[in-house]
Amino acid sequence: MSQVVVVVGAGSIGQAIARRVSVGKSVLLADLRREKAEAAAKVLSDAGYATQAVSVDVSSRESVEALVAKAAELGEVIGLIQAAGVSPSQAPIEAILKVDLYGTALLLEAFGNVIAKGGSGIVISSQSGHRMGPLTVEQNRQLATTPVDQLLDLPFLQPDAVQDTLHAYQLSKRGNGLRVQAEAVRWGRRGARINAISPGIVITPLANDELKGPRGEGYRKMIESSIAGRAATPDEIANLAALVMSADGAFITGSDFLIDGGTTAVHWFGKADRE
Repeated sequence: MSQVVVVVGAGSIGQAIARRVSVGKSVLLADLRREKAEAAAKVLSDAGYATQAVSVDVSSRESVEALVAKAAELGEVIGLIQAAGVSPSQAPIEAILKVDLYGTALLLEAFGNVIAKGGSGIVISSQSGHRMGPLTVEQNRQLATTPVDQLLDLPFLQPDAVQDTLHAYQLSKRGNGLRVQAEAVRWGRRGARINAISPGIVITPLANDELKGPRGEGYRKMIESSIAGRAATPDEIANLAALVMSADGAFITGSDFLIDGGTTAVHWFGKADRE
């Protein structure tokens, strides 16, 4: 039976990870815009990968369940790369919560029902989840374990409680890490693993939208003041993902890896001075 890696969000990071973990496997690329998934599938196909492309709306249970069914038709689902999302400059509060928070939780639930023994998944989250102040213990538990279809009904996720799109994004990304930790228990019952990666600023179309948007100056300051003094490339995120998803990462599950060039360290503990 063919082994299948599902890539949700056919952008630069998803493609870079797929190149490293999908050799000899079938790759199912899914994106809200089918033409984007098809373009990514062609790039990988031209490089020797067996690919198919479909559209998916991660904020729709029906759409996600159709994606899971399609993946299962192709073979044994051995990998999930969840790289879909919207940024604070791309969408209103409600859409950010529906896509980045609810959509990720929905994918983890749905693919957690079919992931094969020995399989692994990665969620591309964000440093933003590490830059927000602490939530209560109860709020953490609720983000981690509330049934998916009740998740957006939580009181602290209501419009009058969410300050702005950045706050919605931070809550979503904090929720991604917590959800991964809780789902790791359920995935583990199937002999599979799930982890998250929280990148800093990575040069992708999404980051370029932010750099050109109303938060562009803040983004440039983050890059300039970080310990690394630069943004990341998609390949650097993929290098970490490849380790975590591989047999070398067999002891790693339920974790959230911050990979941001020291941006969060500077945020909490002061600017880096360079010689």
